[in-house]
Amino acid sequence: MEIYSLSSEGLVPVIELPIYGRISVMKLCRFPDDLQDCLFFLTEKYKFAVLRWNTQTGECDTIAGGDVHDRIGHPTSAGHIGIYDPSMTCFGLHLYDGLFKVVPTDFKKEAFNIRLEELDVLDIQFLYGHSKPTIAVLYTDSEENRHLKTYTVSLKDKEFGNGPLFQGNLESGACMLISVPSPIGGVIVLGQETVTYISGNGLRGYHSIPVSPTIFRAYDRIDKDGTRYLLGDERGILYLLVLEQSTSLSTFSTETETRITGLKIQTLGETSLPSTINYLDNGFVYIGSCHGDSQLIRLLSEPHPETGSFIEVMESYPNLSPIVDFCVMDAERQGQGQVVTCSGASKDGSLRIIRNGIGIHEQASVEVPGVKELFSLKKSSSSAQHSLLLLSFASESRILELVSTELMAEANIPVFEMQEPTLYCGNVVGDCIVQITPSKARLISCKDMSIASEWYPPSGLRISVASGNALQVILATTGGNLIYFDMDPSQNRLVEKSYKNLEYEICSLDISPLGQSATQAIPSSFAAVGMWTEVSVRFYSLPSLDLVYTEKLGLDVIPRSLLFVTMDGENYFLAALGDGRLLTYRVEVPSGEEGSTSHNKLLLYDQRQMSIGTQPASLSLFETQGALHVFAACDRPTVIHSSSGGGKLLCSNVNLREVTRVCSFSSEAFPDCLALVTEGSLLLGTVDNIQKLHIRTIPLGEQPRRIAHLDSHHVFAVLTTRQVVTVSEDRNESETSEEGYVRLIDDTMMEIVHSYKLEPFETPCSVIAVNFREDAAAKDNQDYFVVGTAYSYADELEPTRGRMLVFAVQEQRLTLVAERTFKGALYSMDGFNGKILASVNSMLKLVRWSETESGARTLTEECTYHGSIFILQIKCLGDFILIGDLVRSVSLLAYKPMNGTIEDVARDIDPSWITVIEMLDLDYYISAENCFNFFTLKRNADAPSEEERSRLERVGEYHLGELVNRIRHGRLVMQIPESGTCIQKTLLYGTANGALGVIASIDEKTFQFLHSLQTALNEVIKGVGGIQHEEWRRFSSERRIGECKNFLDGDLIERFLDLSRDKMELVAKKVNVPVEELAKQVEELTRIH
Repeated sequence: MEIYSLSSEGLVPVIELPIYGRISVMKLCRFPDDLQDCLFFLTEKYKFAVLRWNTQTGECDTIAGGDVHDRIGHPTSAGHIGIYDPSMTCFGLHLYDGLFKVVPTDFKKEAFNIRLEELDVLDIQFLYGHSKPTIAVLYTDSEENRHLKTYTVSLKDKEFGNGPLFQGNLESGACMLISVPSPIGGVIVLGQETVTYISGNGLRGYHSIPVSPTIFRAYDRIDKDGTRYLLGDERGILYLLVLEQSTSLSTFSTETETRITGLKIQTLGETSLPSTINYLDNGFVYIGSCHGDSQLIRLLSEPHPETGSFIEVMESYPNLSPIVDFCVMDAERQGQGQVVTCSGASKDGSLRIIRNGIGIHEQASVEVPGVKELFSLKKSSSSAQHSLLLLSFASESRILELVSTELMAEANIPVFEMQEPTLYCGNVVGDCIVQITPSKARLISCKDMSIASEWYPPSGLRISVASGNALQVILATTGGNLIYFDMDPSQNRLVEKSYKNLEYEICSLDISPLGQSATQAIPSSFAAVGMWTEVSVRFYSLPSLDLVYTEKLGLDVIPRSLLFVTMDGENYFLAALGDGRLLTYRVEVPSGEEGSTSHNKLLLYDQRQMSIGTQPASLSLFETQGALHVFAACDRPTVIHSSSGGGKLLCSNVNLREVTRVCSFSSEAFPDCLALVTEGSLLLGTVDNIQKLHIRTIPLGEQPRRIAHLDSHHVFAVLTTRQVVTVSEDRNESETSEEGYVRLIDDTMMEIVHSYKLEPFETPCSVIAVNFREDAAAKDNQDYFVVGTAYSYADELEPTRGRMLVFAVQEQRLTLVAERTFKGALYSMDGFNGKILASVNSMLKLVRWSETESGARTLTEECTYHGSIFILQIKCLGDFILIGDLVRSVSLLAYKPMNGTIEDVARDIDPSWITVIEMLDLDYYISAENCFNFFTLKRNADAPSEEERSRLERVGEYHLGELVNRIRHGRLVMQIPESGTCIQKTLLYGTANGALGVIASIDEKTFQFLHSLQTALNEVIKGVGGIQHEEWRRFSSERRIGECKNFLDGDLIERFLDLSRDKMELVAKKVNVPVEELAKQVEELTRIH
């Protein structure tokens, strides 16, 4: 559950609450005399809770919670309905046919059921303006007629009473009720062809207006008095409904009476397909969509002059649901997968390209081997653009200058010291540049490119390390000498302010000011000094160089790069160690007596440790989109950034193999770029938005169903369907039909380059990329797309005809090479040793690619397997075939090449409604079913008895809470070979709710340790609303409930990194592992995604 606030910048994340359940109902409500709302939610496992935001603790408190599950009852087919009485006396739940459950808001009282006569309930709402809680029920009777009936609810007698209203024979498409608040009262009925208002007592008004045929999906009230409503339909059209009213003096009293005189509806414009509509404030509306991107829109008082729409889309929020299919591709050949999903529905159908980490988009590059340090410079402090890059090598320095809008060339600027490596270089106040080399610190005037002043270390000493900012410089010499300088802009000289001799050599320095910004130069109050021998970081106040704090690292690896940084208002200190580890601390600087900063105190706390590589990292600040971030250049380049809303540091990998140095470089030709040193080259590139996952949308405007990638031709085949409306000549009637297409899409430009239209009534079902080279008899080494289809006719319960189509790709065009008709739908296909396996309704067909005497290619059936009911999916590995039957669960088959037959090997004897399967290897398999569970199966090939060998053993079970549509082998992160890694293989899965997840196979020892960690976390982290994690992850189907086994919840384990230090130590104590070591292990696990 994510909570946002509305600001001038749009929706801003406030907090994220992990809910141990699949939320079916969520309502905002307010108790009498309360100044803030409460949140009621219900899960599909019948757990409810009422939450209230605690302004003092900044957390959600659980006011009430419980279980409303009934042991006897048939769950409603239309899903849960949850409502609350406007006077807040009770909540009402319709969970089982024929029952209405009442939960009193006096939570000391028990919930109770009231028998409901109406069985086929479409909607229920509490009505306003009644002395007793009153509900309106929209239902369908046995003759398919729809009616509206009301009941009063007696909390004392726990019974229904007769309500004030009955309205029979409503429009046959009536599907939704809107309760109208007082003083108007009554209810609005949304139908497919009419919108109707019915007054609360049935005496004062019944008004109905026609609408164009549609199905309304969502609504929300604009005004508190209930005179205006927003309605959203299945096509994404947003309407404004207005209740026209008049006010008159009541016949029976001196009070005024409001009457509805009519309804008015107006089309506002088009949005994403709405699942929810929430009017926020000042014309801002949130459109929540399950079938496209959610949107923040603004309602306009006047139509847009070009589009005529009253809607302006302010922001879109990517949503992948439903993920119908996806494929994994390694576009950059780096061992890092990109996932391309078939997402959305209808007009919001699209392809989504998802990749992990932050991309660097190359703008220019040049081969420059051996670069040790890198600094960007401006020719003048008044300039907003960089124009010089100083490159430091082992024994010299060079300067590259931007000589044209796009070209850089080596520059000869004599004032710079080029015969030595450069330790630090940067622009400083007074329109100068400071360059520090092992022999000197030189101040260079930008006005005439002359030496303004120089400082030399004492005889026999060399400068070993340096750091600086626009106002200050600090350096260390051999012998442990630390010298601090201020800039004197009036005389353009370095002024030595303080000196300290330390007992150990100095290995790293930083004086980056906390609270720094790109627009204002401010001094640093502290210097961080990394020490050899002592293996520590010392902190000295500036300008005095008084020691204020020593952080002993307790390790045998020195700090190689240090950095102070302020991100999202939080102060941090970062230390990169020589072995690739990164230490992060929060920093608190106590204030002085008069609000000034005290320079003799510094508090470091909340230490975190993470592994970002195997080699020392170089830490550099850079700014993008007005926010500061840290680039850790190492063998696993990483960007360290603050989480949305601040409060937590996040690491996102960069999609480059190795980076040794980085600095900001922004010029007119290369705005907002980074200069990066990679192996043997210098690269200028722009940075992606700073976020963990990057999603690119390719709108299709139609429904994508299946996808396959042909790497040799750099194309996708995407199967799509679109709705086509045919209007009669007199325009009085219309008919909707579906068209199927095979779309060929270039995988670089992501554009449709060719399309193949299927025959009328032909629906695309499956597609694979195959090569027949493994079958020697095929005598063909080309790559093909193979498409499976079905003919869908209204009078057929099950397709009786389908086709297998083989397409060659030639010059980015699809060429139909061969086809074969089958007696059923080709729901799934897979390549099988140079042949094709296809599921055709209940049969499994093995098809051979052969050549006729004339040289033409043809498809020939080799053998058929009978023995299933409905084969939804097939997977192959070697000579083994795994089939997922919609009804009969999972079966393992084997092909016998000697006699050309497919035979049974083993099957799962526990029937399940399978949605997806995948083979982990020859002996282990994973499947998901329609009750949102995963389970794993094992083949007992070495079992002593035939009965055991013929049975697939369920070795793992887990309730995911999502309907999984596809599982594929692959990963979203680059695989870095490391000794001792516990990850054996990874799979990706996509769900109907738009979740993209990772399943990782781990060894037994790691599993046992992480299981103990998960148990410890459950003792420390309590579920929102009192819902238990163990109960949430328990395997749960219509037939049985079982404990989760041999699965771990990675999301829960990773929450360890979000805990406070005290809670971290508590968990670490329970598993008997030091906090730092435990954090490191969990951090490593996060790298699998």
